[in-house]
Amino acid sequence: MHASGEASGNGAVVENVTFDEIRIGQSASLSRQLTLMDVELFATVSGNVNPAHLDPKFAADSRFQKVIGPGMWSGSLISGVLGSYLPGAGSLYAGQSLQFRRPVGLGDIVTATVTVTEKRPAKNVVVFDCVCTNQDGEVVVTGTAEVIAPTQKVVRPAHELPQIQMIRHDKHDALLAKCDELPPVVTAVAHPCDESSLRGAVEAAMAGLIDPILVGPEAKIRSVADACGLDVSRYRIVDAAHSHAAAQAAVALARTGACEAVMKGSLHTDELMSEVVKKETGLRTGRRLSHVFVMNVPTYPRALLITDAAINIYPTLEDKVHIVQNAIDLAKVLGVEVPRVAILSAVETLNPKIATTLEAAALCKMADRGQITGGILDGPLAFDNAISAEAARTKGITSEVAGQADILLVPDLEAGNMLAKQLSFLANADAAGIVLGARVPIILTSRADAVRTRLASCAVASLVAASQRRPTLSLAAE
Repeated sequence: MHASGEASGNGAVVENVTFDEIRIGQSASLSRQLTLMDVELFATVSGNVNPAHLDPKFAADSRFQKVIGPGMWSGSLISGVLGSYLPGAGSLYAGQSLQFRRPVGLGDIVTATVTVTEKRPAKNVVVFDCVCTNQDGEVVVTGTAEVIAPTQKVVRPAHELPQIQMIRHDKHDALLAKCDELPPVVTAVAHPCDESSLRGAVEAAMAGLIDPILVGPEAKIRSVADACGLDVSRYRIVDAAHSHAAAQAAVALARTGACEAVMKGSLHTDELMSEVVKKETGLRTGRRLSHVFVMNVPTYPRALLITDAAINIYPTLEDKVHIVQNAIDLAKVLGVEVPRVAILSAVETLNPKIATTLEAAALCKMADRGQITGGILDGPLAFDNAISAEAARTKGITSEVAGQADILLVPDLEAGNMLAKQLSFLANADAAGIVLGARVPIILTSRADAVRTRLASCAVASLVAASQRRPTLSLAAE
């Protein structure tokens, strides 16, 4: 007798094999392909963080290339056969002895087979010969297992396995890696007078992303540093009496070229931005200032730029031309060759009663006429059509943007802010934020930002600053 397969829901039935039903020579098997998620799940559950399994530096070496010990994974397949098929439900492990013959790597298909070799009626123990082979027929594991077999028959619907989502930071790691060869960006940090803002600046400096100029009341900055155990002795401090003066001084440093970026400290965003937008002393250019969230969502295959969620409350059509162009230019800096822009609304068809659908059509036509350059625009698109190809097909939408958007242009600040925070707190997205359209990039941080968010925001600013040093692409020179 031979059983094989995988237990699951969808009408499947679990039926065990009792001790009396088991026969010498009876066997069952289970096949699975080793994936990266399997490796990471084992590391997560077992606490085994062996770099041979997880570290890309080891993975690049052919001796360690994403190899996982067969005892960790192949052994679990043997357990799966015994617990799900033979004997199945009600089985209890009594003992196991395995020998690991060769490693198992990503992509290998392993088949675990158990065969009954002995029955011990006194305690209903069944002894199994266990063998695991790979897709080439090579033996990777051999051994024996002893199981106390069930004595009562069980027939019931199979339980569906829970869906598991691995939350990775790969995209943020890649973003930070882009800055490895770049010099730290000299950054004026306006009023870093609480632990959150000062620590954010120091950690970004330690990561080699920025060279901070701390602008604010010197005594207070040093007091916060001492209280929080932060060493600021190596950083320049520009004394400014209060938050308003700090904002003025930070902007002045950027205006005179003494720094290449400005970072918000513990002052309010409006206080800093009011200095940035002043005509005579600020950092304005021909572009409208706009904010872009760079969101790395675990369930989406590419970085998702959301704009504007922090600066322009109810942008006009003219404002949106600048907002879109800023985001397209940023996407190019981040490595997107031809950014796809989805102009969001509540529906995907033109409706004279919904102004954002008409604005979407106008923006698309402006792109056709060269008034917006460098990207592909489509809209109006509802959110589902913008990020899901399946949703777009269901609605009969044929588009170069639908289902694969790089940039989401939101109707207004409220919609953008809610969308970005929903992705962060409900979809476990990593986020970075930056203001574009000024002479230098402006890093807006929040007290709720995690360390990774602060570092990623500084990384984006570093890439933008580097692009502005090159004449081929400028995000603010118009």
